[in-house]
Amino acid sequence: MTGPLARRYRRLLFAYPRAYRRARGDELVGALLDAAAPGLRRPSAREAANLVRHGLRARLGRPASRTVVTWAVLAAVISGLFAAAFAARAGWQTARPLPRAAEARAMLAEILPEQEFADLEDAPALFIIYGSPLSLRSTRDLLLGDGGEYAQAGVAGSAPLPPMTDPAVIVDQARQNLRAHGWTVYRPIFHEVYGCAGPPCDPTTIPRSTTIVAGRGDTTFTLEVTPTDSYNPGRISGGFQRATPAAVYPLAVAGGLAGAVVAFLLFGWASRRTQGRHPARAVVKTLLGIALFLWWAPALLALPTMAWHTIDEPHPSWHPMWEWLGQPVFSLFFLLGCGAALLSLALAALPSRDREPLPAHT
Repeated sequence: MTGPLARRYRRLLFAYPRAYRRARGDELVGALLDAAAPGLRRPSAREAANLVRHGLRARLGRPASRTVVTWAVLAAVISGLFAAAFAARAGWQTARPLPRAAEARAMLAEILPEQEFADLEDAPALFIIYGSPLSLRSTRDLLLGDGGEYAQAGVAGSAPLPPMTDPAVIVDQARQNLRAHGWTVYRPIFHEVYGCAGPPCDPTTIPRSTTIVAGRGDTTFTLEVTPTDSYNPGRISGGFQRATPAAVYPLAVAGGLAGAVVAFLLFGWASRRTQGRHPARAVVKTLLGIALFLWWAPALLALPTMAWHTIDEPHPSWHPMWEWLGQPVFSLFFLLGCGAALLSLALAALPSRDREPLPAHT
């Protein structure tokens, strides 16, 4: 009962509630030791997972349930991810203000000295929606389908592509000057200016724009060169944004862990409250299922798209974490899920129909 194998079994028993460990811990460890093969030094992975799974069932108040641990893990993981996204947004507040228009003009003059960029304006905030900082007036746009317009702001300008100029010349010049001024330049990205209008269609005849991205310190730069075609004149567009601040990463990790732990504890509390003859047991379970669907569905839709986009194109700075969770595009889903979760917790707090038996009179 005091050897290495026994100590390892006792560590795994921490998945069980404290009261259970005090009452039956020695008995359970003794049974495990009796069943262990001679010379065994540590529990197998299957045995360890089995102990943890049954321990979590007991901790969640549903020792006979086969799915309660899965539901608890789903709730904890998605809650942790949302908490991490909120913490990451708070971390973005440590970013330096965006370059002013005059500073951006000077940097563009270093990159393409022969071009005169117009329309450069100071950014009103680090993140904007339809060109303005987020405010109460943006609530309708944010919740009713236009949440994707909430994005990182930048300071950008454009210039006409000089006549009879090969866009590749502009791209090569920009790449050389960027490297000369200490920028890290990534591989070019090519996009078709427009799609095929219908058969017959020769894809090789469709003009393609070229985009290059670069990073230096906490600043990222994007340059897009669009060739002249029969429909539109050529353009050169360049803009600056801030890279992800260093504070975002530790804050996201800490926020995610805290959110997952709190969600697991709340789930366990509601699970224990609604065992037995609770009047709202079925409603609580239904509301929880609705909340998890409304939270997980956008995330599962967004994650593959964002992952493919990140792999397909170079990124000096990754997209903010909330975009990986489908937010704020599906912010209405998120709020409805929060409402369902809060209502389920409120109903779980109702008193149960189970009553302690009265002591017998002697």
